[in-house]
Amino acid sequence: MKKVAFIGLGHMGSPMAQNLIKAGYSLQVYDLVPEAVQSLEQAGALACESALDAAEGAELVITMLPASEHSKSVYLGQADQPGLLAQLTSRPLLIDCSTIAPDVSREIAANAAELGFAMLDAPVSGGTAGAIAGTLTFIVGGEASDLEQALPVLQAMGKNILHAGAAGAGQAAKVCNNMLLAIHMIGTCEALQLGANLGLDPTVLSDIMLKSSGRNWSLELYNPQPGVMENVPASRDYQGGFAVNLMNKDLGLSQEAAQQSHSSTPLGALAKALYQMQAKQGKGSLDFSSIMQLFVTQPTV
Repeated sequence: MKKVAFIGLGHMGSPMAQNLIKAGYSLQVYDLVPEAVQSLEQAGALACESALDAAEGAELVITMLPASEHSKSVYLGQADQPGLLAQLTSRPLLIDCSTIAPDVSREIAANAAELGFAMLDAPVSGGTAGAIAGTLTFIVGGEASDLEQALPVLQAMGKNILHAGAAGAGQAAKVCNNMLLAIHMIGTCEALQLGANLGLDPTVLSDIMLKSSGRNWSLELYNPQPGVMENVPASRDYQGGFAVNLMNKDLGLSQEAAQQSHSSTPLGALAKALYQMQAKQGKGSLDFSSIMQLFVTQPTV
């Protein structure tokens, strides 16, 4: 399987596509932003004028889109425009790497199956750094046999390929993971700021907690306190990384899923409220670790 279509060349999609080119795949690409397409064309991809042009003739189609409505539009279409499922003359393996609502993912997969397409939902974890390094984790829903077929392509972009279950299971697992990520990032920020207010050096406190029971991913790999860790958004004014707006979207998905499944997620709901607060302060484009700013004690005069 060498001819791959890649639709959606944003902060995550573009480096993922670059890694496929490096791995020797023949890539056909499309994005609404012409500059994104041009960048991949310069790297060796074939620039296409529409999602259908990119997908036609490909053995495998990957989509990396912002939200549920975008995936639904590309695959199922809109009132005035049919989607890929209705227009494709061939039957490539479809992989949606977007993070979308599990029920929407299952709806798309069911429509795909009715029309003879094999489809996987494969949202990713690892952020832009993982996308660039090719070390992403893919959380996959769908048939095991389809995953086996897609494995070489996914391994060109990621380090861990995890099968969560049937169609939609990848999205469900991703929603749970990102809700927990938001919760432990907020808890890490609270603890670091409490320590600073008590006169502790945040670097020293971070080292102590990393060797104690408070250890977590945010503290170990993505410290939110500026100056503690190099090469993370906190040390470059929270630029780059995983935006507050995207975390807000994922937390919204978690709360929708909680409501549909009658699950109690009070910390998830609180995390959503705090990230909404951060966004309303005009910081939606900053990295999600910028939630630290909500807890910084302002000096008194």
